[in-house]
Amino acid sequence: MFDLQALIRPNIRDLKPYTSARDEYTGSEGVFLDANENPFGTLNRYPDPYQKKLKERIAELKGIPANQIFVGNGSDEVIDLAYRIFCTPRKDKVVTFTPTYGMYAVSAAINDVELIEVPLNEEFQLDLSSFNELIEDNAIKLLFLCSPNNPTGNTLSRRSIEKILADFRGVVMIDEAYIDFSSAESWSQEINNYPNLVVMQTFSKAWGLAAARLGVAFASKEMINIFNNVKPPYNVSKPNQDEAIRALGAVKQIEENIKIILGQRTLLVEELQKIDLVKKVYPSDANFLLVEMTDANEVYEKLIEERIIVRNRHGLVRNCLRITVGSEEENRKLILALKNFNL
Repeated sequence: MFDLQALIRPNIRDLKPYTSARDEYTGSEGVFLDANENPFGTLNRYPDPYQKKLKERIAELKGIPANQIFVGNGSDEVIDLAYRIFCTPRKDKVVTFTPTYGMYAVSAAINDVELIEVPLNEEFQLDLSSFNELIEDNAIKLLFLCSPNNPTGNTLSRRSIEKILADFRGVVMIDEAYIDFSSAESWSQEINNYPNLVVMQTFSKAWGLAAARLGVAFASKEMINIFNNVKPPYNVSKPNQDEAIRALGAVKQIEENIKIILGQRTLLVEELQKIDLVKKVYPSDANFLLVEMTDANEVYEKLIEERIIVRNRHGLVRNCLRITVGSEEENRKLILALKNFNL
C-alpha cells in the first residue's frame, strides 16, 4: 500500500510554507504596495508564483487538471525537489537504471543521498531481476526512469514500468523529456491510476524553449501540493511563463517542426549507415541518435576541428557518440565531414 505522507521527510511534512504577497492578494488590478517592488520598470512586479495562466494552457493541451500540474525552473528543479522532499541525507537511497541522464546522479551527490545504479540490459531495457532484489529495502524512496532514455534514445518497456509502479512502495519519477518525438503513449495519462507516479516533461526539446528553463511535472493533487510547498516562491520568471504561453498558442507550428525533425532523423540514420566509421546506429524515439563509431574519441576530436559539436558518450556506452538531429543543413555538414575523414 502506497503511503505518500509516510514517505515525506518529517521536516518537509511539518513545513510551514513561505507565503508571498501574491499568495495573499491574487488580483491583477490595483495599487500594489505589498511586495516592496520598485514602482518603475517593465519587469518590476513579481510573477505569478503558481503560473496559473500557463498551467491552464497546459491543462487544455494535456487533458490534465491544473491542480495536478507543477511548473519548475527546468526539469532539474523537479528532480532536486524530489530529493529534498523524500530523501534524508546519508539515510535514504535512490535507484536509477544506467546509462541514463546524468542529473539524477548529480542531484544525489548534492543532496548526499546514496545512489544505486542498476545497469540496463544489452537492449537498453530494464533488468527487473536486479531490481527485484532491491524492492524490500525501505530506505529506497525514489526511482528514476528516463523514457525515451538519454543517451540511448529508446523507449523503456511499458510492461516493465507497470510492474515497477505496482510493486515499488516509493515514488517513481518518469522523465519524458523526449516523449514528443516518440509514438509511445505518455505516462502522464496514468497519474490517477498510480498515486506513486510523477511524470516529468519539458519545454526544452520539442517546444524549442531550452533557454527559458521550463520543466513540468504531472502527478496526484496531493503530490503536486507538496512540490508547491517546497519550491522557491517565484521559481519561474514572467518572461519565461509568457514564452511558454506563446508557444502553446502555436501548437500546429510545433507539430510541424516535430515532423521535420523526425524526417531528418530518418534521413540521418540512412546516411550514417553508409559511412565506414559508423559501426551501429541505435534505434531512437528521441531527437538524437546514439551512434557507435570505430573510435569515438578520435571521431569526436575530428568533428571539433570542423566546428561540428556532438556529445562524446564513450564513458557511458563504449565508442558511442550522441548526435542531435539538427536542421537539414546542419545534418548535411555532419555527414559530409564524416565521409571526408580519413581515419
